[in-house]
Amino acid sequence: MLNPLFEIYCDQWLLAVHKPSGLLVHRSPIDKHETEFALQYARELNGGQHVYPIHRLDRPTSGLLLFARDSETARIMGQAMMAGAVAKTYQAVVRGWTPESGVIDHALRDEPEDRRLKGQEQPLREACTRYRRLATTELPVEIERYPTSRYSLVELYPKTGRKHQLRRHMKHINHPIIGDANHGRGRHNRYFAERFGHGRLLLAATELRFQHPVTDDEVVLNAPLEKSFQDVLSLFSAV
Repeated sequence: MLNPLFEIYCDQWLLAVHKPSGLLVHRSPIDKHETEFALQYARELNGGQHVYPIHRLDRPTSGLLLFARDSETARIMGQAMMAGAVAKTYQAVVRGWTPESGVIDHALRDEPEDRRLKGQEQPLREACTRYRRLATTELPVEIERYPTSRYSLVELYPKTGRKHQLRRHMKHINHPIIGDANHGRGRHNRYFAERFGHGRLLLAATELRFQHPVTDDEVVLNAPLEKSFQDVLSLFSAV
């Protein structure tokens, strides 16, 4: 099988790739029978040598994924992530017209991967996301109780890294991400899946900005949107 990742950046210490929607980063208790992971494909790009994931993307989220090529770089970058020194940018298509910009400061409870822990109350953790609206559209389609349906293209800047934070935060402000089966609106998800012929989460990691762990230079990495995401942008005339 062809490697589904493509290289965005590589040096002696770091490897950045684009992960397609639908690919797990690594083995997970939620998908015990899955056999393909971004981690194994990143090893291929690294000449078969071990790589260390610096962060994770949810399975349905596409975009930038960063790996360290040695354990010491992984340690330094992991500390930078924990300290909020790595700026992450995402793009998403959401239901409704959001305000032009805003901050979602809403604590979240952990979502455990282990099903045995479900039902047990998890700790409440601080979570913060800033957002900016890029474009809006209004379609002459009645999906819920209105004769037209409104959507926004937004850029999201998470300040913390809680599980499913962006998806849960956008739901919290009543602008769920299109294609989100767990936190979204089923009728809108189905409309987009039927119109574009694919039912994907319209969330993509598009930029990472950080200080290089060895050279101390500023590193800015950008990843293009997948075609399945780009197709949807035809709805937004201002993009």
